[in-house]
Parts: sequence; C-alpha cells; structure tokens
Amino acid sequence: MPSGSRDTTAAATTGSAPDTRQRVIDAAIGLLEREGRDAVTTRAVAVAAGLQPPAIYRLFGDKEGLLEAVAEHGFATFLASKRVVPDPEDPIQDLRDSWDLAVRFGLENPALYLLMYGDVARSDSPAFRTGLEILKGRVRRLAVGGRLRVGEALAADVIHATARGAVLTWLSMPAADRDPALLTTLREAMVTAITTERPAVRTTGPAGAARALRASLPDQTTLSPAEQHLMSEWLGRLAADA
Repeated sequence: MPSGSRDTTAAATTGSAPDTRQRVIDAAIGLLEREGRDAVTTRAVAVAAGLQPPAIYRLFGDKEGLLEAVAEHGFATFLASKRVVPDPEDPIQDLRDSWDLAVRFGLENPALYLLMYGDVARSDSPAFRTGLEILKGRVRRLAVGGRLRVGEALAADVIHATARGAVLTWLSMPAADRDPALLTTLREAMVTAITTERPAVRTTGPAGAARALRASLPDQTTLSPAEQHLMSEWLGRLAADA
C-alpha cells in the first residue's frame, strides 16, 4: 500500500484529523437522542462515526470518558446560546428570559440534558463553571440595583435549582400530563422568592442597602483587601438579619 494511503487510513481510524473527535461526539449524541444512554456503546459509536472501536479508546480512554466529552459539548453548546446584557433595561425580565432559555434548552435536548445534569460529577465541567459565573454576574447586577431579597449565593442556587428541577420534572412526566403552566408557575415562584418589586434600598431597614453595597465592593479601590473583607462580613450579617 502506498504510504499516502496508509497515512489517510491512520488519520481516519486514530482520530488524528482535526474533526475526528467532534465526529465521534456527534455520533454519540445522535445515538443518545435516538435510542437512549444504554445505546451509547464504544462499538456502536465507532460504527456510527465510521471508525474502528480502538479509535474511541485512543480518543476518550473509555465509555465514561466519551460520555464526559459529550456532556462537556452540551455545556459548551448551551453556554454559546446565552446572551449577556451588561446593563439590561429591566433586570427582572432579563432574569426571566435567562431562566426560560435554560429550561428551553433542556426541553429541546432531553437526552443530552439528562446526561449533563443527571450526574453530580459533571459540575466540574469548565463550560458548566463558566455558565455559573455568568449566572452569578446576573445576580450581582440585581444585587447592585437593590433588587434581591436574599443573599447572592442563595439567589444563584435558587435560579439554578428551579430551572434544573423544572426540566427534570417535566421530562419525568407522561406527555399527556405536561402543562406549560407548571413552567411559568415555577419561574414566577423563583422570581418572587429572590427579588423585590422595587429596589430594596428604597424600603425601610438596612438589609437591601447592605446587599447592594456588598455587591458593589469588588468594583471600588478605596478600601484595602482586608478592609473589603471585613466590610463584606459586616454587610453580609446585616443582609442576613432581614
């Protein structure tokens, strides 16, 4: 066999071509969506991708490595769909829109979503962590505007948990029992639980002002790091006492 033919065959079977890894991931996602997680075997994925099974092991190590790569691809795809508005005209509506986007992604990609969020270990995904930072930034803007009734960490957890819970609950229900009002009700319950109708700094008491001031501390340079830490601790206590 001419050396050029051997090189071409090696690239196709070992995954040295730039698009081979993505071709395998796409094949795995196709199987996942059509036949479920149990159908995603190294042999079946190799056949679907037009490769020999050993190529899967060279690229991903084992089946779990392949599934981790598929989940990471899912997180990256979701991350790419997020729209970040630095200064939204209506931060509460921006919160609603971002929650709806997260839920819609899960409903449109059920098998992939279950793989992404059905395993606690997936939270180590770089794309997942980046998505969380975007969420925390959105919560920070609410806090700076005095629109949070709870602390930032709790608000972020509530947003994430309600969106994730909404999708997983919806997917677990028989199709005939799925009522869109469930999703709207969960979203509005989340909004009511963590935000105020008007900026909290306009209300009586220090809690709202404390949350807004605490959120803006990282952007100022007057205080030293030690002073910022102490001030943040004091403001956190005031906010928690409300």
